[in-house]
Amino acid sequence: MPHKAHLFSLSLGHAFSEACIKEKYNLKRLGKDLLAGISVGIIAIPLAMALAIASGVPPQYGLYTAIIGGFIISLTGGSRYSISGPTAAFVVLLYPIAQEFGLAGLLMATVMSGVILVIMSLLKLGRLIQYIPEPVTLGFTAGIGVVIATLQLKDFFGLTMAEMPEHYIDKLGALADAMPTIGSASTSVALATFAVMLLWPKLKTPIPAHLPAIIIGSFLALWFNQDGTVVETIGTRFSYTLADGSIGMGIPPLMPSFELPWLQDGANHQALGFSWSMVQALLPSAFAIAMLGAIESLLCAVVLDGMTGKRHSANSELLGQGIGNIIAPFFGGIPATAAIARSAANVKAGAQSPIAGMIHSIVLLLGLLLLTNILAYLPMPAMAALLLVVAWNMSEAPKAVHLIKSAPKSDIIVFLTCFSLTVIFDMVIAITVGIVLAALLFMKEIAEMTRLYDISQNRRYIDRDIPQHWSVLKVNGPLFFAAADSIFSEITLLAKERQTIVIYMDGVSILDAGGLASLTKLLEHLKTKQSELVITDLQFQPIRTLARAKIQPIDGLLHFYPTLSDALEKHPH
Repeated sequence: MPHKAHLFSLSLGHAFSEACIKEKYNLKRLGKDLLAGISVGIIAIPLAMALAIASGVPPQYGLYTAIIGGFIISLTGGSRYSISGPTAAFVVLLYPIAQEFGLAGLLMATVMSGVILVIMSLLKLGRLIQYIPEPVTLGFTAGIGVVIATLQLKDFFGLTMAEMPEHYIDKLGALADAMPTIGSASTSVALATFAVMLLWPKLKTPIPAHLPAIIIGSFLALWFNQDGTVVETIGTRFSYTLADGSIGMGIPPLMPSFELPWLQDGANHQALGFSWSMVQALLPSAFAIAMLGAIESLLCAVVLDGMTGKRHSANSELLGQGIGNIIAPFFGGIPATAAIARSAANVKAGAQSPIAGMIHSIVLLLGLLLLTNILAYLPMPAMAALLLVVAWNMSEAPKAVHLIKSAPKSDIIVFLTCFSLTVIFDMVIAITVGIVLAALLFMKEIAEMTRLYDISQNRRYIDRDIPQHWSVLKVNGPLFFAAADSIFSEITLLAKERQTIVIYMDGVSILDAGGLASLTKLLEHLKTKQSELVITDLQFQPIRTLARAKIQPIDGLLHFYPTLSDALEKHPH
C-alpha cells in the first residue's frame, strides 16, 4: 500500500495529492483557491503576453504557455503554491532561438528541455540548487535583467530600427544610432506607465501596480492614436490568419490547438521539419533551458516554503516542470517555469493548494477567448515599461551591491564574471564558467586552509621526550589533490634531516586519489633515504581510501598506530 500511495502521489503530483487528498480539502479552502487563482490570473495576462513578445514570438504564445503549462505543472508538480508560465529569466535564452530557428525551433527546444527535466527528476537531482553558489545566481540574474532592459529600449522610446543585432555591444550601437528617431508619444506612454509602476505601491492597495499602469498607458496611447500620433499596440504589430483565410489583428480568440511543434513556422516562415541534425543543433539550448527552469522553479519553491512553513518535494517539482514543458509545446507553449513574483502573489492572495494555479490557467483561457479585442489595444511602450520594472526586480540589484561591498574577493570575481559573460555573450557560457570558476576558487581556499605543523616540542600533544632523529608533524585540513602535493613536499624536505617522521592525522577528514599519489611519492623518497613513516589517528574516510588502495604496513618503512600516544610508546626508538 505505501508503494502504491507513492506512485499515486507521483502521478498526480506531490503537492496536489498532499494538499487535496492527504489533507481535508473543503469548500472554504476551495473558495480561497478560487479568489487567489482569479487574482493571479488577472495579473498574469499582460505579463504572459509581454514575456512572449520579449522572447521573440507573438503574444498569444505566452498565454498558451501559462494556460497549458501552468495547469499541468500545478497538477503534477511538487510545490503547492507555485504559479508557472513564461518568465523573464528565459528571455535571453529564447530570443536568439526564436530568431535563428523560428517558433518551431523554440517549441522543439522546449519539448527537449522537458525530457531533460524528467530525466533529472528520475535521477533525483532535485537538490542541485544547493550546489549553485549565490554569486553565480546573482551574476546571471543581474545580467539577464540588463539584457532584458536593453531589449525594451526600442519599444520604450518608439525607435525605428530595421532589426536588432545579435550581439549585445552591437545592440547598444544600433540603439544609439536609432535615437534620433525617438517617438515623443511612445515615450510619453512608456514614462506614464513606468511612473505608475513606481508610485502605485506607495498607496498600499492589494491591486498590483502593473494593472493600473497598463490601463493608464493604454488610455494614453488610445488618445494619442485618435489624435493622429501613432503609438504601436499589440493590434497593430501582430496579426493572425484564421482557417477561412481571414486576417485578424492582435491575438486570435481561439483555444490553443494541438499541432506538432516541428510543423510550426521556422525562421523563414515555412515548416521547420523534424531531423536529428535539428535536434543536435537545439540540444545545447534545450539543456540550458532545462537547467535554468530547474534553478528558477526550485528557487521559487524554497522562497514559498519560507513564506508558508510548508515543504516542497524537489524531485516532484522537476517532474512536474518536465511534464508541463513536454506537453505545452504541442499546444503552442514556450518554456514555462515557476515565477517567483506570481507565486508570491498567489500565497498573499490566500491560496491553499495547487488548485489555485489551475484556476489561474482557466482565467487566462477565459481572457484569451473573451478579451482579445481589448488586449489588442495594449500599447507596446507600456509593455516595455512593464518589462523594465520586471528586469529591475529580477536583477536583485540591492543584493548584488551588498555582495560587492561585503563578500570575499573570490565571490566578487565570480559574480562579476557571470554578470559580464551573461550580458556580452550568453547565460549558458556564464553559468558554466561561473560554476567552474567558483569551484576552482573554493578549492584554492580550502587547499590554503590545509596546514602542516611541527609539534615535536609541543607538550600539549607530546608528554614525553622523543629521539632527536624523530619529527612529529600534525596535518590539519583535507589532503585532496589541490593541497596534498605541497603538504607532502614539505614533509619530504623535513625527511632529509630526520630518520622517523610521525604524521598525526586526526585533523584530516579527506584523503583523495591526489593525496594518495603524493603519499606514495613520499614513501618512495623515504625508501631511498632508509627513513620510515608513522601515521596515527586516521579518520574513517582516509582509512577507507588507504584500504581500497591496499596500502599496508611495510617493515622499516610504513607503520600505522591508532593514536599518537601508542606510536610514541610502542614504536621502536
